[in-house]
Amino acid sequence: MLFSDSYLLYLTPALLLAAFILIGASVRILREYERAVVFTLGRFQRVKGPGLVLLIPFFQEMVRVDLRIQVIEIPTQDVISRDNVSMKVDAVLYFNVVNPERAIIQVQRYLPATNMLAQTTLRAVLGQHELDEMLSERKKLSTDVQSIIDSQTEAWGIKVSNVEIRTVELTDNMVRAIAKQAEAERDRRAKIIHAEAEFQASQTLVNAAKILTSIPAAMQLRYLQTLTEIGAEQNSTVVFPMPIDIIKPFLELMERPGKASGANGATLAPLGEVAPGHLMETHT
Repeated sequence: MLFSDSYLLYLTPALLLAAFILIGASVRILREYERAVVFTLGRFQRVKGPGLVLLIPFFQEMVRVDLRIQVIEIPTQDVISRDNVSMKVDAVLYFNVVNPERAIIQVQRYLPATNMLAQTTLRAVLGQHELDEMLSERKKLSTDVQSIIDSQTEAWGIKVSNVEIRTVELTDNMVRAIAKQAEAERDRRAKIIHAEAEFQASQTLVNAAKILTSIPAAMQLRYLQTLTEIGAEQNSTVVFPMPIDIIKPFLELMERPGKASGANGATLAPLGEVAPGHLMETHT
């Protein structure tokens, strides 16, 4: 009797310990963003979770899969563009698991596999473009890399949501060459803009000259306006030409034969025939 009591005294803690071990091996708790890929005797059974998951000890096992978006920093890659320019490029990859079964069964380790695929795809895509396209169309190139990687990882149950090319690092010689090219381009545009401005100004002057020529009064008004502007500057000496259009009516009057009749029967002699000190001569 004493032997059985001592036996039970040692057996009870062992049974309790075994019970805790079995419970710990059969009970799993998964978070909302986790899934369990359950295998029974090595064969895939089903995907469980989230919440409480019960397993048969020694017969079933599970693999946790995180469904959240994961970020991979693609290491710096040596890339040679289509126009034979050497550079270093790095990027960031965003992806998440959409099919836990495929992510565990179809690929050994989906995280390093996706990383290596992203590196090779980045070098392959950028190597097909010239340097100017890499610098000016970075968003388009990122989209191309993302679509290619996503099409290949679809069989693994992985969705690549975005790829961002972060840095395109050039050599010092190439940076100086690009700076010279940009400076030459700015000079070219400045000269073109200046030439276009000169052309527009000359065209406007031609149009104004045509209008002033067709209307002599407009020329006279413009001349008087110019005199007003010169007088406002408080110059002590003003030298200006006398346009022929202003004195042309007087010249025509001088060349006109005979004498023009006044309104009251008087006659006006031409300017050349007016005696000194006389402005008008009347005849009865």
